[in-house]
Amino acid sequence: MALADEEPMTSQMTNPSSPTGATSATSSTGSTGGEDRRSRLKRPGLAALASLTVVAAVAGAAPGAGAAPAATPGKPQLKLIAASNSVTLTRYEWSEGVSLQLGTYVTVDNAPLEFQVTRKSYKDPIVAKQILRNGKTVKTKTLPAGTVDDFSGLTGFLEISVKNAAGTEVVKTKGNFCPSNASGRIRPDAPATNHYPQSCSGNPWTLGSVWGTEKGWATNTTSWDYERGGVDLPVGEYTAQVRVAKKYRDLFGMPDNRPTIKVTVREDPDAGEGGAGLTTSKPSSSSAHHGGGHGGGHGGDHSTQSAPAGQPAPDSHHYGPRGADAPTPPELPYALVDRGRAKHLGDGAGHTDGSRIASALKANAKRPTGKASVPKNVPKPDLRSLPAWDIAITDGEDGDVAGKDYLAFSANVWNAGPAPLVVDGFRKPGADLMDAYQYFYDAKGKQIGYTPTGTMEWDPREGHEHWHFTDFASYRLLSADKTKQVRSGKEAFCLANTDAIDYTVKNANWDPQNTDLSTACGSQDAISVREVLDVGSGDTYTQYRPGQSFEITDLPNGTYYIQVIANPENRLQETNHKNNIALRKVVLGGTPGARTVQVPPHHLVNAP
Repeated sequence: MALADEEPMTSQMTNPSSPTGATSATSSTGSTGGEDRRSRLKRPGLAALASLTVVAAVAGAAPGAGAAPAATPGKPQLKLIAASNSVTLTRYEWSEGVSLQLGTYVTVDNAPLEFQVTRKSYKDPIVAKQILRNGKTVKTKTLPAGTVDDFSGLTGFLEISVKNAAGTEVVKTKGNFCPSNASGRIRPDAPATNHYPQSCSGNPWTLGSVWGTEKGWATNTTSWDYERGGVDLPVGEYTAQVRVAKKYRDLFGMPDNRPTIKVTVREDPDAGEGGAGLTTSKPSSSSAHHGGGHGGGHGGDHSTQSAPAGQPAPDSHHYGPRGADAPTPPELPYALVDRGRAKHLGDGAGHTDGSRIASALKANAKRPTGKASVPKNVPKPDLRSLPAWDIAITDGEDGDVAGKDYLAFSANVWNAGPAPLVVDGFRKPGADLMDAYQYFYDAKGKQIGYTPTGTMEWDPREGHEHWHFTDFASYRLLSADKTKQVRSGKEAFCLANTDAIDYTVKNANWDPQNTDLSTACGSQDAISVREVLDVGSGDTYTQYRPGQSFEITDLPNGTYYIQVIANPENRLQETNHKNNIALRKVVLGGTPGARTVQVPPHHLVNAP
């Protein structure tokens, strides 16, 4: 299988300087386990890979597998390897199976492995292009149809076979490959940092992604199937063999390596002790909605991607009555999460619904002084709403009324740039509100203006417990003709980069830092807070958050539209106020206490 004809292109390799203090590089020795929560979610990596050094040798390669073809300038050389000949997997009592964390990697040499994956609109198919860099020359090759179904990675890239001790094949499965998965260097002279995003987006409304692995680095191939919740392997000894599907070997010129790994599945050493205080009931299948991102998703990030090799269950958290009884594997990038299985875990110290553990951004040392001004041609953010999704009928959540029917949903507002949204909050001693200011920067990151922009308030509700920028978004339930508001509500947001929506827009920051809700939005005793929505990223509030629902107990059956409005009071300065509204059609049925909802596809996106 050959790639399409080469096309020359101009592409920006590095991200612009950012006033958020974020860097666009990830060290190969940095901790990945406590970062992407998450979200992906966030961008994020495998919890098991606190640091990674991979030996570039094929463990258990099939006889006669052969070497990769001679290097072509600008073309990456790819090879499948195993970091170890054996792995031990833990079957936790709260999990539906084990993650096949086999320690296999795709090594990249000679040139970076890079892709741009885009769609023009939700009416258009997703197209993936490989970016080939040779010095200052940059070319693109369009991948054949069938290589991508969504933004979570290359479809059906891996073929995995697992046999038991008797030699009987008990698992035969395929897996997607995210080239931006957890990665590390394979040799000391490789680039010291990775400038590519750290996950593949699982948000159903993603418009553009960048996937990549640096030359001299390797990317973990493990993926987690959130629909099945892992592989149901009993405790015992197994042998796994992994290979790359033939169409991808032909596509990228890869040798037919087949690493073989001995697998030991053991019981949860803490089973029965109840130390984590977590219920073991499974989430209902009716709530298996798709979502994802790269940050913490306010609820429970932008998919079938990385999962931890096995970590202790997270600390005790609240699981509400929306079918959110079972925890997701801990410390998983939000961008890699299917919300149908990763329910709301709540924010807390060291745990944030899966966002990466990142240091908090610091507000300016003091309030701005001098006359407030917004320079005429200063770059501004462009806030855009996405259609609601993750829509379900619930019986209420924290703050709702028991016995009532609610239409719950997830909502996202993202920043299309070209400038980040930077808001500082300053508190007067003893005050319950912070005064908020929006800052503006020139192309070099120098602050050149500011304007007052409302307030921030402390939200004490369980599942929030941080400072929110007020009136960031509003929600309405409209009649079938879209002329009447039958329900309405406002939601203040803790601004965080929970989902990668479009990393191909101008000035997109591929490595946003404030993806961790436990640090991004301050503690109750904070004197000041900085909240940022970076270019290319969005902020998701999932249906599992208090306030993310309409009470519909006595609402007549029929067709309605969920309307999401960004910046409803126009308090924030942005380049375009005409793209702040998104609609999603829903059809209500049933009777009080047994209401139903149908969610038709939105063009080509079927994300109920």
